[in-house]
Amino acid sequence: MPQTYTFRQFDADYPDNDACLAKIMELRYGDNPFCRECKRHTKYHRIAKRRAYACQFCGGHVYPCVGTPFEKSRTPLRDWFFAMYLFTTTRHGVAAKELERQLGVTYKTAWRIGHELRKLMAGMDVSGLFGEVEADETYVGGKRPGKRGRGADGKSVVVGLKQRQGPVKSKVVPDAKRRTIEPEIVRNVRQGSVVHTDEWFAYRGLAKRGYTHRTVHHGAQEWVKGGSHTNSIEGYWSQIKRSIRGTHVHVSAKHLPKYLAEFDFRHNVRKRPDLMFPLLMELIRQARPAAA
Repeated sequence: MPQTYTFRQFDADYPDNDACLAKIMELRYGDNPFCRECKRHTKYHRIAKRRAYACQFCGGHVYPCVGTPFEKSRTPLRDWFFAMYLFTTTRHGVAAKELERQLGVTYKTAWRIGHELRKLMAGMDVSGLFGEVEADETYVGGKRPGKRGRGADGKSVVVGLKQRQGPVKSKVVPDAKRRTIEPEIVRNVRQGSVVHTDEWFAYRGLAKRGYTHRTVHHGAQEWVKGGSHTNSIEGYWSQIKRSIRGTHVHVSAKHLPKYLAEFDFRHNVRKRPDLMFPLLMELIRQARPAAA
């Protein structure tokens, strides 16, 4: 397995705030930037003491942090980058208290950094699952178990789609009814795929939507039937819940979608730990560049 991006490598690549800003500029404007003011390819020069650059010809300013999580933050860029490093080198995520300790910032700042990075991770597109796909739903939060499909009190319903030997996609949904779950499958799984589920009624119309639908009956203590099972997605649910209990203790319904984005991102790149940090950087590249 490829090696994890080490702290020594990170420290060499991003020793200070200037190196971090230069990387953001490179990501968003490339090696041959085009000035929107004078309409020509140019070189940009750093403006001292500001997160800005000026065109060598017309002096037009660009602000590479605009549209990124760093835009309105007074937190040093090196702290942001170190938080990104921590997020991409841990198995179960990083709690706000741990970020507070590692960065030496207030809890409020650490909390905001964590949520901004989770929102960034949500930009990773994993639609178009195909082949053998497992679908299931679970409940997250609350203190008591609830009845399936009835929006268990205090709990959030999460639907998950796991391509075998491939990526996973999870999403908070209003309920576990067919009218809610079936469209999520249609949006994210290519027609012609084999969809494995349990016997829950929300999945009963999949054959009519262009899928081969295979079922295991958990209510009858049937966990595997031939090659049909939902073990992969159920294992993912267990991993998510361990991460919440062990790292975050509690996740509110309001912020659960962001945590799911983080869990999905980490799971989908788990076999290439060397790419986690670069992929997060790539999501910064995708932000829309803005001029003054």
